[in-house]
Amino acid sequence: MRPDDLAELVISTLVSRAPGISAETSGKVVGEVIFGNANGAGEENRNVARMAWLLAGGDTGVPASTVNRLCGSSLDAAIQAVRQVKLDESDAVLVGGVESMSRAPWVLPKTERPFP
Repeated sequence: MRPDDLAELVISTLVSRAPGISAETSGKVVGEVIFGNANGAGEENRNVARMAWLLAGGDTGVPASTVNRLCGSSLDAAIQAVRQVKLDESDAVLVGGVESMSRAPWVLPKTERPFP
């Protein structure tokens, strides 16, 4: 499965289960979407949090960002979300993490010469 489709499934499920939270502008609005992603290559090389939010039918006015801190990506995303809520910058922040290593491009070692 593509990583943005994996994240969309999580977002759709969370929004459907959380009372008062909606992806549209009615009700309690998600102030931002932040997802951690350590790979950042191939299909994950763009803002995968934004793509997943839009795939889930989220409001285009809601910002989304993808954090890459390698192994700490999702933890950093959660810290940013908590900070926004504590500072009253957002009522709710949807936060998570997504990877699809089975679909990631292979990394090959650097060659010793330009054209071996």
